[in-house]
Amino acid sequence: MSTKDDFFAHIEKGYTTKGDSITMGAAMLNGEAVTNALVKIPLKTLNRHGLIAGATGTGKTKTLQVLAENLSDKGIPVLLMDLKGDLSGLAQPSPGHPKIDERHAKIGIPFEPKSFPVEILSLSEQDGVKLRATVSEFGPTLLSRILDLTETQEGIVAVVFKYCDDNKLPLLDLKDFKKVLQYATGTGKKEFTKDYGRISTSSTGTILRKIIELEQQGADLFFGEKSFEVDDLTRIDENGRGYINILRLTDIQDRPKLFSTFMLSLLAEIYATFPEQGDSDRPELILFIDEAHLIFKEASKALLDQIESIVKLIRSKGIGLYFVTQNPTDVPNEVLAQLGLKVQHALRAFTARDRKAIKLTAENYPISDYYDTKEVLTSLGIGEALISALDEKGRPTPLAATLLRAPMSRMDILTDSELDSVIKNSDLVGKYNEEIDRESAYEILNEKIEKAEKEAEKEREKPTSRRTSTRRSTRQNPVIKVLTSATFIRGVLGVLKKVMR
Repeated sequence: MSTKDDFFAHIEKGYTTKGDSITMGAAMLNGEAVTNALVKIPLKTLNRHGLIAGATGTGKTKTLQVLAENLSDKGIPVLLMDLKGDLSGLAQPSPGHPKIDERHAKIGIPFEPKSFPVEILSLSEQDGVKLRATVSEFGPTLLSRILDLTETQEGIVAVVFKYCDDNKLPLLDLKDFKKVLQYATGTGKKEFTKDYGRISTSSTGTILRKIIELEQQGADLFFGEKSFEVDDLTRIDENGRGYINILRLTDIQDRPKLFSTFMLSLLAEIYATFPEQGDSDRPELILFIDEAHLIFKEASKALLDQIESIVKLIRSKGIGLYFVTQNPTDVPNEVLAQLGLKVQHALRAFTARDRKAIKLTAENYPISDYYDTKEVLTSLGIGEALISALDEKGRPTPLAATLLRAPMSRMDILTDSELDSVIKNSDLVGKYNEEIDRESAYEILNEKIEKAEKEAEKEREKPTSRRTSTRRSTRQNPVIKVLTSATFIRGVLGVLKKVMR
């Protein structure tokens, strides 16, 4: 056998699958594609998560597009987090090109232009299906994490949630939560102290400031009704293809807390909602996080901890998480170690730091008799990548430099009119885009405060003689009032502690 024949047998043995699979392209030897030496990824292992990495302009987004298309064709829904705004073209077929035909002839598979069922989602004021969640659904733990609260402040948040549960006060949006905090240290202070203990005004002030910071990043658009049901991410169209849900994030790149809030909520909701699948033959849903290096760079520690935990646990629910970033070193090691599929596009060695990163990247891939991995990483062309996956038994496949297939859909964004058409034809816009502001904690407490103020006003308007004859005066000597104030006591105790030391 020639070297080329040996290589073909090597790839065929490593990438032959018994079950259904996705064909990524043809393996390359000495920079040339070996026709029909097909690199296939078993559907069975796609819930083991993955990474698409490479320098800017090397084809990462097109690889994401190819994966999303083929998953959809196999009846597997997809959620794409689109930070650059260049994925909407999935809704229109590719116009084709002679270079695409030439590429597919080298690979050994036909090229078929297609459009795919697309749903446009939005977290902000951009058009699309609105994704929202109520504060109650988010829960005290996640809310405390995203606000980066201390243990004492977390306790206050938990008390606020307990108070609202006990008193049937719906916590729907951030103004509800702020109103309860203000009530706890204002008009309702006596009520809170009696049933739940005293709440520090300095702590509630800090929490309020952090909520305002979150609001300034647009979170007030995210918290509220109607809550998005994650089951709607798993829809299949009339032709049996999975919907490709594109979440537009182009206007929140500089608002990491809003994205962190959404990510925490979404991952927690998916994990809580989806049933255990065990060792299934296909995933239920695949999530792609484009430009993930921006998320890991800017994300709060709470988000990083949550992602690490979810990556380890969520695959048993049939969910796959795929990170698209510039360099594998952008992804925390605890997450990187959990990723079964790695698609590595070219890296550029302009500096000593770049060369060090390339060396570290090469060490993440299996040793190959056919490649010098460090050399290949800097010589790959656009639309070429090193691939390492898992076979149906969970074993790493041979490392394959791959000439990737072209996207079947348009490799450009939709026009404004095309985008409007997709949104207008959506079945979910009518379900989620109606603004709902039903009576909740904000309105109920405002009414309660107003009633208390009216009663106090009536009491003040009563004749002085009548008031003194029917009850004892509650006025307090100013000196005694100061001496018994909580602030004064804390100050005295602080001085005493210093003296005793």
